[in-house]
Amino acid sequence: MQRVTITLDDDLMDDIDRLIATRGYQNRSEAIRDLARAGLVAAGSATAGDGPCTAALVYVYDHEARELPKRLTRDFHAHHDLTQATLHVHLDAHDCMEISVLKGRGEDVQALADHVIAERGVRYGQLVMVPVTPAPTGPAGAHDHGHSHPHAKRSKA
Repeated sequence: MQRVTITLDDDLMDDIDRLIATRGYQNRSEAIRDLARAGLVAAGSATAGDGPCTAALVYVYDHEARELPKRLTRDFHAHHDLTQATLHVHLDAHDCMEISVLKGRGEDVQALADHVIAERGVRYGQLVMVPVTPAPTGPAGAHDHGHSHPHAKRSKA
């Protein structure tokens, strides 16, 4: 980790201190690191590249746009290996919002998201990518992150 010295005007520092108090950060460094990460994602320079990632694709579309729901369904079926789950919300008489959880190589996830967002009739779209660090190898399904999961026993029938 590197130590960096920066100069911020008083108003900006006051805003950061309010954020720290609101979100419960332990110190300014943690808050500024999170703000820097969010800024890099917003600028499009922090992507998962060709490494593994999990992402949320949020988009709003006009469900009455010609063939759009069929095109979107086709797009996701063509990339079924990336699609984990989708939540569909009716916003009003014309607009729907979908939130799709995607998982795969960063390049593939980004390409699908770009294609969906560019579809005619999609009014808004944003992809939030989270690079995935490979887990240590161990028994299949084993992981250690502070809690346990009950595992159902399979019966031999």
